[in-house]
Amino acid sequence: MNVNFQTDSKKSDTPSTPKAVIQARDLDFSYGDSQALFNINMDIHKKEVTAFIGPSGCGKSTFLRCFNRMNDLIEIAKIKSGTIKISDVDIYDKNVDVIELRKHVGMVFQKSNPFPKSIYENIAYGMRIQGIKNKKELDETVETCLKGAALWDEVKDRLNQSALGLSGGQQQRLCIARALAVKPKIILMDEPCSALDPVATAKVEELIHKLKKQYTIVVVTHNMQQAARVSDRTAFFYLGRLVEYGPTEQIFMNPENPKTEAYVSGRFG
Repeated sequence: MNVNFQTDSKKSDTPSTPKAVIQARDLDFSYGDSQALFNINMDIHKKEVTAFIGPSGCGKSTFLRCFNRMNDLIEIAKIKSGTIKISDVDIYDKNVDVIELRKHVGMVFQKSNPFPKSIYENIAYGMRIQGIKNKKELDETVETCLKGAALWDEVKDRLNQSALGLSGGQQQRLCIARALAVKPKIILMDEPCSALDPVATAKVEELIHKLKKQYTIVVVTHNMQQAARVSDRTAFFYLGRLVEYGPTEQIFMNPENPKTEAYVSGRFG
């Protein structure tokens, strides 16, 4: 994997777990005086789906946004201590190029947010920003990404129409296709199905299963059934702490922590 987040990469002194592509160590994070995350330690594995579950306000979306430094956009947000490494690069090192990081770590938000442009330009825009002007290359990437997002057959005859005319589920898959266009290695999804109907949700979940063959995916979800369906590993957060993390089947069928058992069985949350 080629990593180009910074001009002078600092590698860890000890080799990481072979499949761990994201490593969080002793992470404390705060918004001003309010601490949001406490001593988070986690390895996220390559080409797996990892789900973050927990009640509202437990820190799961905050933690997710740490992986591509989206929290940098909030003035009072800061990491108090600890590290996050992606492919052994400390992504909060002062030499990290945040734009390069966000190419490597794509993001799909809770509410679909297509650009007010054509379907074609939604995909091509990121490439144009990078200086790619070759029409053949743009055409091929648009088709590849729309096929990757299971959307090509539905939109191939109206690529020049506004993306805002698509249904909610189609818009969300378009946003996934747009994220794929800059060739990320990791895709973050912050409650990608919360605004979708069951049919559209099923299509996105099916897409997640297909995408994990090529990408590492981290999904925040309030829907525990969805976490059980799509993920290989599940992390349960509560009050800013990582309570339990492990194979999804274990978390849902045989959790070790009583709080996890209470949450997944619906007794609180």
